[in-house]
Amino acid sequence: MNEFITIDGKKIGPDYAPYIIAEMSANHNGNIENAYKIMEMAKECGADAIKLQTYRPDTITMKSESPEFLIKGGLWDGKTLYDLYEEAHMPWEWHKPLFEKAKELGITIFSSPFDFTAVDLLETLDAPAYKIASFEAIDLPLIEYVAKTGKPMIISTGMASEEEIREAVETAQNAGCKELIVLHCVSGYPAPSEDYNLATIPDMAARFDVLTGLSDHTIDNTTAITSVALGACLIEKHVTLNRSGGGPDDSFSLEKPELIQLCRDSKIAWKALGKVNYERKESEKGNAIFRRSLYVVKDIAKGELFTHNNIRSIRPGYGLAPKYLYDVIGTVANKDIKAGVALTSDLIEDNTL
Repeated sequence: MNEFITIDGKKIGPDYAPYIIAEMSANHNGNIENAYKIMEMAKECGADAIKLQTYRPDTITMKSESPEFLIKGGLWDGKTLYDLYEEAHMPWEWHKPLFEKAKELGITIFSSPFDFTAVDLLETLDAPAYKIASFEAIDLPLIEYVAKTGKPMIISTGMASEEEIREAVETAQNAGCKELIVLHCVSGYPAPSEDYNLATIPDMAARFDVLTGLSDHTIDNTTAITSVALGACLIEKHVTLNRSGGGPDDSFSLEKPELIQLCRDSKIAWKALGKVNYERKESEKGNAIFRRSLYVVKDIAKGELFTHNNIRSIRPGYGLAPKYLYDVIGTVANKDIKAGVALTSDLIEDNTL
């Protein structure tokens, strides 16, 4: 497994803050100005990259009214595949100005290609990476074609079996992909958090020897932020200007306040993970004096025995540690000691502590 991959000069891996991809998808709603505004929002919120989807209805399906091309149930009930993708697709002539806009904003941009011609278009724009969508994870010829570009690749695994994931990974690697991240994903729109089984993330990393991340279709950020604790080094979420905008993907996408939260809180979660460390932390050092220690609680005369009646373990922590209580009991005070004095070894006759 690589320790990290690099996209557009930024390292992505367990030793780096989670890489956040804002997925525009169809949330431009047919208006390039909306697309620009989504990109501006993603940059303002702290996302690392904006992601597009590159297809035309005739490169992803065919125009047909037959039952198998009709969507039944869910968000897009009653539409044909062709009509859905006609409504949702991003015109290819938008790609160049969107890539130029990303450069102007200083945010990374890349896309999910859905066929060879989409890859060819994106190569003319010098896309820095490629994302294989979950529905295309079984399209091994497409994965091979993308791998041959030599660019970093991200593969989503929604609906894919263990065998299908292995085939996708091996196809990418055998075709020359040197930098790969595999995303755990549930292809429901939206997907219930209980379907995510985030424990799959570290298993996927070990089983396929890959860096892992999360493509999250839940309607809040809890699942995504939790995934960081399980090794996700990349998080992808759909984003929108308005969840009630009426577009194909708006209803399960993050608005600006939630994207700000994701970018902020995922990094907090990653920092909190840290490393194995049993040392006293800087934030604790000032409180160490308030731990318990041994104190004289009644006046003691020189030569008097220390007993349970005249010494106790109390706060603060300026005296001997409480673990020495039974070593002290039965020993002799070498001077008069007032109640409220911290018991230290120099107050004990013939001290061996």
